[in-house]
Amino acid sequence: MKHYILTMYQPDGEPPGPEVLDPVMERLIALEQEMKAAGVWVFSRALKPAGEAVVMRLREGEVLSTDGPYTEGKEHIGGFTIITAPGRDAALEWGRRLATAVALLPVEVREFQG
Repeated sequence: MKHYILTMYQPDGEPPGPEVLDPVMERLIALEQEMKAAGVWVFSRALKPAGEAVVMRLREGEVLSTDGPYTEGKEHIGGFTIITAPGRDAALEWGRRLATAVALLPVEVREFQG
């Protein structure tokens, strides 16, 4: 089995209100339960806002840190799920189901190397 990461991207700014977010969370919880029952779920988590990130990089032999995300953008990684799947098609099907659960957020499906 191969490992894949299903990455959800969310726009910067305040999250939507409970009238939007509550049904999304219900769908996510249900999908995670389906993934566990199917034996594909490995790990998933939401991330703190991108503004709380710290980027570390080596410059002239010294590690510098910068507050905020590495790139300027209107959306950043909001959360992820790691799954096992026999191949790309199966991983893409789980990605489609995740994209349906989160409705308005894009989901990237990517296989781990090695």
